[in-house]
Amino acid sequence: MSRSSYLPDNFTLALVGVVTLASLLPASGQTARFFEGLTTAGIALLFFLHGARLSREAILGGIMHWRLHLLVFASTFIMFPLMGWAMRPLLLPLVTPALYTGVLYLCVLPATVQSAIAFVSMARGNIPAAICSASASTLLGVFFTPLLVNLIVLPGGNAGSSFDSIGRILLQLMVPFIAGHLLRPWLGGWVKKRASVLKFVDQGSILLVVFTAFSAAVIEGLWKQVPASALAGLLVVCAILLALALGSTTWLARRLGFDKADEITIVFCGSKKSMASGIPMANVLFASHAVGAIVLPLMLFHQMQLMVCAVLARRYARRQETVIGQGMTASAE
Repeated sequence: MSRSSYLPDNFTLALVGVVTLASLLPASGQTARFFEGLTTAGIALLFFLHGARLSREAILGGIMHWRLHLLVFASTFIMFPLMGWAMRPLLLPLVTPALYTGVLYLCVLPATVQSAIAFVSMARGNIPAAICSASASTLLGVFFTPLLVNLIVLPGGNAGSSFDSIGRILLQLMVPFIAGHLLRPWLGGWVKKRASVLKFVDQGSILLVVFTAFSAAVIEGLWKQVPASALAGLLVVCAILLALALGSTTWLARRLGFDKADEITIVFCGSKKSMASGIPMANVLFASHAVGAIVLPLMLFHQMQLMVCAVLARRYARRQETVIGQGMTASAE
């Protein structure tokens, strides 16, 4: 018997289970370091397999898709910051001033990389464009985020910047991708025939990211740092921002005439924010005593975007499968 479309799929249930496990039994100490290493390895494997799968022509096509990249960057570094700034009078009463400073910081961060690409892959979007756009967003964030902190989060403040993240991005993401692509003549056919392997790595890497990130958030006192009312208000604020971001990127992609694969890439790369980049940068940009409240909105938004985007990616994938199936039927007739 097939599962009702109104019930969550297995991957969504797995996400809920991972969040629950991290809340009850968060990884700490040596266990946390083990999962961090496992997550890094899973992400490297994901990029390695994508590098082996994608042709040179597809990669060049992704790089040259300038309209898509421009829209993603505008969504990340213009639309999101303006949205947080303009909605401050409406949303500030729901949280404390310190927490809303964290909300503004969330809005000026670059897009996440690994989960955005994994979701684009799950949803059957434009993977080459997603790799180029998400990676470039993280690199640009090293320069743009401190500038936007000075302009929007702490006007007139002195925010520093760190360039170490550039080396980490190149080492952890692009080196495995390039290695996989160089080995494509030997591995490309094997990877293409085993789509289930890539799907397993996509979903597995997301589950690992969720568990390690949520474990760290719980250990840092996720449920103790703010009153229950402020936490509830913060959940509402994050939900509003995420809904506006997803709705705006979807509307703009369709309004500007992008096809479905490009729309998927724009939605997942233009609406997400990186906790992997955001927390280290917060330690540089803000005083140590303020970092906890600054990163709490990012922690909650990060978990929310993973949960919502997982459901959205599955819906996109089902639509794409339906379109492909209808096309094959029409061709047969």
